[in-house]
Formats: sequence, C-alpha cells, structure tokens
Amino acid sequence: MSNGAPGPTPGFLVWRLANKWRVAVDRAVAPLGLTHAQYSLVASLYGMQRDGERPSQRRLADHTGLEALYVSKLARALESAGLIERTRDPRDPRAVQLSLTERGRAVTREAITVVQQLLHQLLEPLGGLDGPRTEAFTDELKTLLDVPLTPGAPHDATAPGDGITQRRAP
Repeated sequence: MSNGAPGPTPGFLVWRLANKWRVAVDRAVAPLGLTHAQYSLVASLYGMQRDGERPSQRRLADHTGLEALYVSKLARALESAGLIERTRDPRDPRAVQLSLTERGRAVTREAITVVQQLLHQLLEPLGGLDGPRTEAFTDELKTLLDVPLTPGAPHDATAPGDGITQRRAP
C-alpha cells in the first residue's frame, strides 16, 4: 500500500492466508476424493494411529479444532467412502472410535505427500520448512492459537473494526 496508507490488518491477512491454504489443499486433494476438511481429519487420524492411539470422534475434534458435530458428519462420509471405520468404544458406549482402513491409510499417505509439496511452496519465501523464519512463524502461530477468543471480551479499542477489513479505520 503506497503513499503512507495503512496496510491490511492482521485479521484480514490471517483470513486471506487461511482461505488461500484451504483452496490450495482442496484442489490438491480433490483427485484423491477428499476435501480439505476431510484431509485434516484423516491426516490427523493417521498421525494419531501411528502413535498408537485410536481416538474418539471427540478427541479428534479437539485435536483438529473442528466442531464435534462436523467431525461426526465428516467421519460418516469417510466411512461411506471406505476410508475409515467407526466403532463403539468398549469403555464408553456413547463414544465412537475412529480408525483408518487399509485403503484409508494408502489414500492418506498420498494426500500427505501432496500437501507437503504445497507446504514447501508456501514456506519457500521464509527459507523453507526448516528455516529459522519458518520456526519463528510457527511459534507465533502457536501463540495466537493458544489465545482464547470470546465474543464480547474486553479488547484494545485503538483499532476499531472486526479484524477482517482490508484497511484499518482512520
């Protein structure tokens, strides 16, 4: 933005980057029959299973940051596609455990490879996946993700607006 005009707000930039990433991942995993949200679920499940865990839908929802009801909907669609199995937890009959099928593991491995290529492209300007700027960027993202956001909570009133506008208020 030239001539001393204020630039985009951090909220706008986070929104733009999140949308850019979602669209890119959606396009990349579509040939595998997945959406970005489904990929997030199966890739997380893949990592959790690799670590010996058989998570419940609730645990997977907490891990991904997705709403439990949405995870349930995604899980049913992935089960219909033959990528995951949903079984009752023997310790808690109200809970549903999720696991990847053999086909689900194969599709997920392929999807992870495709998304890793996108991630390398995205982080190239910061020095790549292992660069110090990427590490600092990751630390900053973790800090922001740890901040609880509560509508109506007190905030600094110096920059009015919803945080999703392109220009700061004068």
